[in-house]
Parts: sequence; C-alpha cells; structure tokens
Amino acid sequence: MRRLFRNAAACVTATFALSACGQGGASTTSGPVTLNYFTFSAAPDHLKDLDKVIQAFHQQHSNITIKVQTASYNDYFTKLQTEIAGGTAPDTFELNYENFVSYQSAGSLLDLSTQASKDTGFRASVYYPRAYGVFQANGKQYGVPESFSDVLLFYNKDLFDAKGVSYPTASWTWSDELTAAQKLTDSSKGIWGDFQPIQFFEFYKVLAQNGGHFLSADKKHATFNDQAGVDAATWLVSKVGKVMPTDAQMGGQNDEALFKAGKLAMWHGGIWEFAPMKDVPFKWDIQLEPGKVTKAHHFFSNAVVTSAKSPHPAEAWQWLRFFTSSPEAVKIRLDASWELPAVADQSLFSSYLQQTPPANRTAVFKALDNIVVPPVIQQESQMQDIVSKSLEKAKLGQETVKQALDEAASKLDALL
Repeated sequence: MRRLFRNAAACVTATFALSACGQGGASTTSGPVTLNYFTFSAAPDHLKDLDKVIQAFHQQHSNITIKVQTASYNDYFTKLQTEIAGGTAPDTFELNYENFVSYQSAGSLLDLSTQASKDTGFRASVYYPRAYGVFQANGKQYGVPESFSDVLLFYNKDLFDAKGVSYPTASWTWSDELTAAQKLTDSSKGIWGDFQPIQFFEFYKVLAQNGGHFLSADKKHATFNDQAGVDAATWLVSKVGKVMPTDAQMGGQNDEALFKAGKLAMWHGGIWEFAPMKDVPFKWDIQLEPGKVTKAHHFFSNAVVTSAKSPHPAEAWQWLRFFTSSPEAVKIRLDASWELPAVADQSLFSSYLQQTPPANRTAVFKALDNIVVPPVIQQESQMQDIVSKSLEKAKLGQETVKQALDEAASKLDALL
C-alpha cells in the first residue's frame, strides 16, 4: 500500500482487451470504448494478477478496452500530476488515502455518486464502511475502496522462548512492551527487543494511542506538541540505543532485514510483510499493538477513482466496481496476497485466515475495531516531511522532544 515502506520498481505499460455489458444497472454505450487505468500497487509483483482480474472482467463485458499503465510508488504521483496538468489524465487511476484529499480538492476527480445511483445492483454496504467513507467529501463519493492494510506487532517466538518471556497479548500496554523488550535485548549479540520506526506515520498513531490529537478540529493548527504528543514521541525515541538499535547499530540493514535475520524480538510492521516473512527459519506470530490510554492501529487504504475529464464515466464505473468488489477480483487478490480487498463480507476471507504463518491472522481484522487514519491536508507531503525531520532531530539528540515538536508545529502552522 503506500506507502511507508515501499521500494521503487520499474515503470511498465501494458494493454489488455476487456469486454463490457454492464454489471448491475448502470448503463454503458454499445460501441467500443477505451479506458486508461493507472496503478502503482500492481508494479512489479502483481501484473499477472491484474491480468487475471481483467480476464475475469472480460467474461462480463463486451466492448471496453482497458489500457493499463503501472509505475512504482516513488514515481507514480509525479507522473500522475504531469498527466493531469497536461490534459492527458487517465480515465481511471489509483489513489491512496494520504493523497486523496489533494486530488479531490483540486477538482481532479469525478463525483461517482451519479453512476452509483444509476446502478440498481450496487450496494455501498459491500465495502468495509470506514474504507468506503474515507473517500467521500461533502456528502459525495469520489473513490471506491480497493484495498486496505494495517500495522501489527510481529514477534519472534523463538527469542521469547529462549528468554522465558510470555508472548504478547491483546491487552498489552506500552509498559508491557517495554518490560518484555528489556528482557529480550542482548546488544552484545546484536539482539534487540523492539523496533518501531520513528517518523510521521508512527508518530500520529502512537499519539492516538496516548489519547492525543494531531490537528485541531478545523485543521488550522497543529496540536501534536502538547503533553500527549511529547509523551508519544518520547515513547518512540527513548527506546533507541536501549531496546532498539541506533542507525549505526543497524549496520546498514533496514528493520525488515533485521527481523528476517532473527535480530528483533518485536517489530511494528505492516501486514504486507507476511509474504516476505513466510520462510524465515524461526517461529513468529502477530498481535494487536499495545496502547497507553487506548488502542489505535494504522488504517491504510487505496481507492480507484475516475478523472473528472473522462468522457466515459459509465464505463469507468463498471471497471471500478468490478475491480474492487466482484467475487472474482476478491479471490484473485487473496490468493495472490495482493493487499486485502476492502469488502465487508468476512466469509470471503476464510482462505486468508487459514494461511500460516502468522497463525493469529484474526488480529488483522480485530485491529479494525480501533483504527486511526492518517491526518491529511492539501500539502500532505510537506507535512509528513516536517514532522519526520523534527522527529529525526529528537532521535539523534540534536533537540529535546519538546523542542522538536514545537519546531514542527510552528512550521506546520505556517504551512496551514
């Protein structure tokens, strides 16, 4: 998704033929239509899976050709902005929640409410409610949720067993996590009890776990530099060099590599890491993340949208609806571990829940009971950069936590 740990991949373009009799009650034209679809989540690992979805769509539609262009996440939004500015925006494209507000506010997205209302077979309840709702603005629907993911506490069962430490439970607090991490850390052997990235995405979540708020209700002022924010940021940076490795102690490896090498007892990681960890030579599982005042878990979601300039809104709706909610597309996604479809019917996930490791996959859905979405403004990338850079100063000891957060809040207020 997204996002916070994605690596770049090569940009590729492919064209696939589709068919088009209308799904549900929305009407389409009888003549041939070509739709462009631009995506980042398919590149490079899921192009074959995307092809399968397209072929399934072909069975229900007769006259639509979809031209699919993919780019890495690192390149995607630059290319998308260039195309929109140049008047060559794709008919349909993918947006993550963090960037949705900017594109909707700029008038780049088509209001899908009209097409949805014409489609007599469509029910918004097919989607997970929060995922559907976050892509609304002013009571109108501008995106259809494609997928979601969250972040959980990964733990190395072998390291816990070796130290005789009880496994994490769903009721753990920050204090429980720290106590266990201290027992599990053996820096002389390069074993660390915990790892939690210190950056914007982790900060807004732990702030929520501490009962704090990132922005004022009107989104005109930063509020994350109050005592709740100071305590949340302190929770992150105070672990560095004690139960969590410094940058130097990581020896050039990232957190994924350290967990995979059996060097981290606990790791705050996204569910997209299940596949890379499938064959590690130790036992591991997942649990809900600890909180302090309350539980709070990341909620990342991608949506598919239609360009406000597309001449084919009805055909675009057919593709968006099929791609996000059809049983065929849902099955293909789950079989391929291509993120999780944002559909509400839990029975569709039975095969996913049976896959191991991890054994505790029910935690993926239990986390949805306490989700927190990223704070978003039109200058999203600037906001993320401001907060992450200030947290880095606190982590390195260049400023106190309070100084770093006050500096970030001042810069963000000026931006807002």
